[in-house]
Amino acid sequence: MEHGRLNRFALAVIGGLLALPSGGRAADLSTRVFRDWVAGCDNLRQCTALSMPGDISDSIAYLRLERSGAATAAAKLTLNIRDKKLPKEFPIDLSLDGAPFAPAAGRLAASASSDGEVGDLDLSAADAKALIAAARKATKLEIKRAGATYTLSLAGAVAALLWLDEQQGRIGTVTALIRKGEAPASRIPAPPVLPVITARATNAQPAPDAKTAKTLTDGIRRQLDAPASDLCEKDREVRVGNDKVWPLDGKRVLIGMYCHGGAYNVTRAYWIATGPTAASAKPVVFPGQRDNVLVNSEYDPEAGDVDFFLKDRGIGDCGSAGSYAWTGAGFVRTRLTAMRPCAGLPPDEWVSLFRSDVKVAK
Repeated sequence: MEHGRLNRFALAVIGGLLALPSGGRAADLSTRVFRDWVAGCDNLRQCTALSMPGDISDSIAYLRLERSGAATAAAKLTLNIRDKKLPKEFPIDLSLDGAPFAPAAGRLAASASSDGEVGDLDLSAADAKALIAAARKATKLEIKRAGATYTLSLAGAVAALLWLDEQQGRIGTVTALIRKGEAPASRIPAPPVLPVITARATNAQPAPDAKTAKTLTDGIRRQLDAPASDLCEKDREVRVGNDKVWPLDGKRVLIGMYCHGGAYNVTRAYWIATGPTAASAKPVVFPGQRDNVLVNSEYDPEAGDVDFFLKDRGIGDCGSAGSYAWTGAGFVRTRLTAMRPCAGLPPDEWVSLFRSDVKVAK
């Protein structure tokens, strides 16, 4: 049951469309795959392209290119290495299909994080430009450091970067990464403005008494247990203590009903009720979702939002994560990141597809 339910949810998360203001094109809230590369852009036309390691390993290397939608914004290219016991700083050598890549400022050196398992190198603008140009003809990038070698596929890199240029309106301009032209940067449309969203904290609201809360959850559970309903599983034992009720204001409450528990994903469905019985309960509308079910989610009364984290597989290298804020009128999307397909990239490297500036009103 988990596979079918979660696939339906995943399609709802990734398949939604969001219209952008300021004359921008519609943003498809999904990642795009170009052979061994994945790319995506958010609602501000800030775009990301990543090489996919592919293997599930503690020892991987990959490139990450980011560029904002601003006309004169430079592309930031970062080489990432994840391994065990990395030195605090270590020199590296790069080669493209066996030919050494000569950086503008001599030999390159990466820096490791405090835990010694994550290292990165931000390439200079000149080195990034040279590497992108060289990648148009090469098939692989090899990274060597003392005691280790990493191989990174460049298949699909040019197509991914060309797609980024297209999303940002750069093709044919002097700022394009791949298909440059003579058109000035002023031809590039201005990116949309960062949405400012006011979330309503509800932790100061009085909670309903235990009897009312039970009446509400029991009433919704009876609806879920009806033969015609397939929204949630009907095993009573596993959901004991997992149904929750939170106050939203003096009249409304948020109800979270346990739906399904799998090996690494737990789903919960949400309703808003305006009275003491389930007859007043309406399914929560989460923009971009086909229903009122979220995966690995929890409502935070102090922040006034619901976070979710859908894992497409147990190691958490693919899926989607995001949040919805309670505004007093309903829930609105505030954040969305995603990574598909599963390719060994950790959640902190997933592509941003939606972001906003959230202000919490107490």
